[in-house]
Amino acid sequence: MLESLQGPADVKAMDRAQLEKLSQEIRNFLIEKVSKTGGHLGPNLGVVELTLAIHRTFDSPRDVILFDTGHQSYVHKIITGRARAFDGLRQRGGIAGYPNRAESEHDVIENSHASTALSWGDGISYGFSRTGQSERHVVVVVGDGALTGGMSWEALNNIAATESRNLVIVVNDNERSYSPTIGGLATYLSTLRVTRGYERFLDWGKEFLHKTPVVGTPIYETLHGMKKGIKDIVAPQGMFEDLGLKYMGPIDGHDIAALEKALQKAKEFGAPVLVHAITEKGRGHKPAVADEAEKFHAVGIVDPATGAPLAKSTTSWTKVFSEELVSLGRERKDIVAITAAMLGPTGLDKFESEFPDRTIDVGIAEQHAVTSAAGMAFAGLHPVVAVYSTFLNRAFDQLLLDVALHKAGVTFVLDRAGITGDDGPSHNGIWDLALTGIVPTLHVGAPRDESRLKEILREAVEIKGAPSLLRFPKGAVQKDIPAFERRDGIDVLYRGESADVLLVSVGAMAAIAVEAASMAYREGVGVTVIDPRWVKPLPAYLVTMAQRYKSVVVLEDGIKHGGIASSISEMFREAGLATPIHSIGIPLEFIEHSKRTEIMSDLGITAQNISRNIVEFNSTNSGTSMAEMQFPAHESADHKPLH
Repeated sequence: MLESLQGPADVKAMDRAQLEKLSQEIRNFLIEKVSKTGGHLGPNLGVVELTLAIHRTFDSPRDVILFDTGHQSYVHKIITGRARAFDGLRQRGGIAGYPNRAESEHDVIENSHASTALSWGDGISYGFSRTGQSERHVVVVVGDGALTGGMSWEALNNIAATESRNLVIVVNDNERSYSPTIGGLATYLSTLRVTRGYERFLDWGKEFLHKTPVVGTPIYETLHGMKKGIKDIVAPQGMFEDLGLKYMGPIDGHDIAALEKALQKAKEFGAPVLVHAITEKGRGHKPAVADEAEKFHAVGIVDPATGAPLAKSTTSWTKVFSEELVSLGRERKDIVAITAAMLGPTGLDKFESEFPDRTIDVGIAEQHAVTSAAGMAFAGLHPVVAVYSTFLNRAFDQLLLDVALHKAGVTFVLDRAGITGDDGPSHNGIWDLALTGIVPTLHVGAPRDESRLKEILREAVEIKGAPSLLRFPKGAVQKDIPAFERRDGIDVLYRGESADVLLVSVGAMAAIAVEAASMAYREGVGVTVIDPRWVKPLPAYLVTMAQRYKSVVVLEDGIKHGGIASSISEMFREAGLATPIHSIGIPLEFIEHSKRTEIMSDLGITAQNISRNIVEFNSTNSGTSMAEMQFPAHESADHKPLH
């Protein structure tokens, strides 16, 4: 059936038997395709019937369907005619793992950060009501923890105060918080609550009783409380109706008929309605259901039958951090770990296993995590906040004014720094070096290998009167790159035969920097590679070292605009040093999904291209003679030639 599926109209024309068959086909299709490319498998297996019911009830793209978070949109992509493109899911030139406007008119939100869709829905529905588009509806699918984010509740607070909005909020509850309510009474009450006659009756009763002297208001409040209490026995709608939102459910999220009935009532209501659907994450795939921790939330390339990873196991940066933090936890009782709904992905699951009372998962609430950490530091603890680099963007104000301003001893650990690739522009961790560079009191470290990760983490948690941060990329940790020597905290990784270029390597760029230096040597250009380890504040000795070279090249995996090269340039200006500086890094643009290696190649960040650039940079700075560049302490003075 998938081969003939061209769009939502095809789904609308199907009968119940065809829909059941299609649901199974979609699950089999997802297991087959996502196992080959990697991606968010579990969440999408859980929303098959829910997505079908939404598309049968509403008319996309006239009616706008928003997903929060966007990784629940695979089924939506299939229904809107993109099934044939799934061989290229998250691949170069293929479809994205999140909604993407360039792919389809059915997609709206490209940002894949959670807890934003309700605000989008509020804005779009307001826009429709103001521009006379009263026939258009907005459907917001909220799930996979998105309601744990504070921004969702900020939006709900505003949505609840509105009237005459065609806005339907579908809560995809796949955490098994509540059991579905089964039976005629529950269905009757759900239907009753979104019937306009019922609303008019309540309004009449409220007005009549409030006009009754002395006993009217107490009677109304008693009756209303009883009504609400009776409903609470049947369904957990209290918190939403306290906000002023109409609530329907809970509804079996795998019963298309029940979902359609509820969605149709919500569609006709003419004001914001919340539909609560209970779904099973990973449904229909035994390995996913058996995965208690993640339900196959996100998988790499796996065996479609067993779910076992097919890629060779390697030691990741995350694993090294995870194990070292556990060691630190055993040594220091003041260390606590904090994350935002990512215990496993950030490696804090091991710390939580050994120190459950010292591990806090705040849900998708990075702002709260950071300010809470400032409070913990004030109370004498040393919090370690572990998040993906891209998600620190969400808590910048808290980092700046709650942590840094108060000189709080908090350590931030940023996983997935630099280019991550597959998940697209909103997941690349290329902003952190520029953002953190403008935060006073903050110390920023960038380890180049496993040993430096352990070393810098230990140095970071020793900093008490200021915040500290370290960052590392996604994937396998590279082999240790030993230093020839350490000068005032700066590691010398490769010594050039002549004082032509000083190559400053930031963090995990060290291996490619050393390789590029050796290539430049064969072209007759002497390149000395150094790793400052801590890039904020920059080591003062960097100015002394730079005086010996014709030019300085900075290699970093963050945006060049406001990055480490910019900081070094400012440092040189303040010191009165005129040595030219060249920057090799990430351009200031949003980078579409592709493999990390492909993106780095596109950007020219390969050893061969870097070497070629260095040779060209050197030729443009050849006005200074070598005689002028020789110093008694020149790097090549005390070692044999390198080959």
